[in-house]
Amino acid sequence: MASNTPAPEAPFDAFGGGAGPAAPDTEWNPTEGSLRAENRSGGRHRVVKQRSNFARSSTVLGVGVIAAVGAGGLATAQEKPPVAISLPDLPDMPDLGLPDAHDLPGVGDLLPEEHHETVAAGRANPNPLTVATYSTDDEQATGAGRAEPVADVQSGAGDAGEALRARILQQAEQQQASADAADKAAAEKAAAEKAAAEAAAKADAAEKAAAEAKAKAAAEAKAKAEAEAKAKAEAAAEAERLAKLAASYSMPLSSYSLSATYMQSGSMWSSGYHTGLDFAAPTGTPLKAVHGATVKSAGWSGSYGYRIVLELSDGTEVWYCHLSSMTVSAGQTVGTGETIGRVGATGNVTGAHLHLEVHTAGGDGIDPAQWLRSKGLSL
Repeated sequence: MASNTPAPEAPFDAFGGGAGPAAPDTEWNPTEGSLRAENRSGGRHRVVKQRSNFARSSTVLGVGVIAAVGAGGLATAQEKPPVAISLPDLPDMPDLGLPDAHDLPGVGDLLPEEHHETVAAGRANPNPLTVATYSTDDEQATGAGRAEPVADVQSGAGDAGEALRARILQQAEQQQASADAADKAAAEKAAAEKAAAEAAAKADAAEKAAAEAKAKAAAEAKAKAEAEAKAKAEAAAEAERLAKLAASYSMPLSSYSLSATYMQSGSMWSSGYHTGLDFAAPTGTPLKAVHGATVKSAGWSGSYGYRIVLELSDGTEVWYCHLSSMTVSAGQTVGTGETIGRVGATGNVTGAHLHLEVHTAGGDGIDPAQWLRSKGLSL
């Protein structure tokens, strides 16, 4: 156990603190005999319980342990029993022969009576260990120092622990809030970047679609222009071909009026419909060969009256019927526009006219008006 023997060179401080003012020129060192004499004279002798450096350090150590328990943020700090620091009591140690401070001349009257009672109680304490308390040097110097209850120390330590725990929780909440804010900002940034990327993709798609539509429209316009140009060229070629054909084909007569069309129905025809095209004209009107051909036949043909059949180079046959006269004979070759006969009213007729029929090489009848138009002729 550490010794509580005070340092001999330290001046005596009657007020329980550090070094105080020393006596100017004298030093009082009481002896056992002088103390008995004072006791016989009725004076009371008190010996001040002096705190050693060990006691002060142990006290500070006890307060530090309590503060450490609270500062650790333990939830059960207030529920545990207080930490007691055991210190040796001076009465249990060998008598050092120190006088009571109340017995010192000019000092005892300045000390409160409670201090003497506290010292006496400490001497009578049967327990060798006590609970250390803490008082500041300022309090000792002014005589205001007093023992702080253990419950107050525990309460203060618990409050400090709760305050530290609350501060730690607050810092944790702030850090969590900062992390949440950072995550939210990152999510918002990612969402904004995603939206921007999607918008850019949509814009690119729209631009691409517009470009494709424009290219398609241009292609369609070009194709249409080409088709129109082609059609125009074809029309021009057809017109040229028809012009050439018109130069090589001729209408069967110059002056006429159409009195009956192809496939026209009526009771006046034995088949129930008309098989040719009728050109009404006065009797004796000259008839012309529509194209260069060979006269296949020329003569009477029943209900057709006098009939001339011209055979073209592609096998097409052109029939001239109801003629009043004929100027060609079978096997003869004729040219375009050459006169081959005259209009009449022979056969089954109701008046003078030219009945014109056109047959293919296979013998089928076709519309004479359509055939004449295909040769560049207009009716």
